Amino acid sequence: MAPTSTPQTPFGRVLTAMVTPFTADGGIDLDGAQRLAAHLVDSGNDGLVVNGTTGESPTTTDAEKAQLVRAVVGAVGDRAHVVAGAGTNDTRHSVELARQAEASGAQGLLLVTPYYNKPPQEGLYRHFTAVADATGLPVMLYDIPGRSGVAIAHETLVRLGEHPRIVANKDARGDVAAASWAIARSGLAWYSGDDVLTLPLLSVGAVGVVSVAGHLVAGEVRTMIEAHLAGDVAKATAVHQSLLPVFTGIFRTQGVILTKAALELQGLPAGPLRLPLVGATPEEIAKLRQDLAAGGVHL
Repeated sequence: MAPTSTPQTPFGRVLTAMVTPFTADGGIDLDGAQRLAAHLVDSGNDGLVVNGTTGESPTTTDAEKAQLVRAVVGAVGDRAHVVAGAGTNDTRHSVELARQAEASGAQGLLLVTPYYNKPPQEGLYRHFTAVADATGLPVMLYDIPGRSGVAIAHETLVRLGEHPRIVANKDARGDVAAASWAIARSGLAWYSGDDVLTLPLLSVGAVGVVSVAGHLVAGEVRTMIEAHLAGDVAKATAVHQSLLPVFTGIFRTQGVILTKAALELQGLPAGPLRLPLVGATPEEIAKLRQDLAAGGVHL
């Protein structure tokens, strides 16, 4: 059964930014990626983002990125939207990655704001439109100034929203007031990029989430969103509050580190991390166990 998609929810409602499983020797674990992808869809995700930050994209090769997209698409078929991260701080390279993702079977693109080189707003506009022009895939922008060093201005989001294939924004800015204005003006489908802010952003017009906690609690996140959409504010708030230990726990250090640790604790494919990321310490794992238990995650 194909995942639900409308102009208002072009990528579904609950997407997980999937980790990339590695083998013990540090190679990409395509079999593990397929098993994890199937598990995530079975658990309540109607979309998966591969080759994103949580997928350790800074340390995977272009060839590995293509292999991963093909593997995940092969595992989940039409049961979920598979969105491929293709954004870099080099427009030409981003265009190449976008075309590669399309050829590998991705159904959408995630384009992060170019990082480190801090382009002006006109540079951002030209970058995003150049990549969007390069394929026929729908595009989700990714606004995360804490990592990229520059935010996408409201006016730029409005301009970008006029492009026929730029249809959504993943908001990791952490500013609900700013999101309120941008949602109202841009016409973009708005996805929370910060688990703890999903419910607040829903209240000002967001349609879903690109989650990290969705590795563990996708079903509960979906229940929260559906309760909010049904007007059951009390239930949505109760679910949100029950998940706070999970939302907090997996980000006590870099999110990929503790997400992979949590998956290992559940016996799911994860494997080691590639430097400069390192595995969780015994103390971090002990605290993670407490956080997950407090959030109702059974190990």
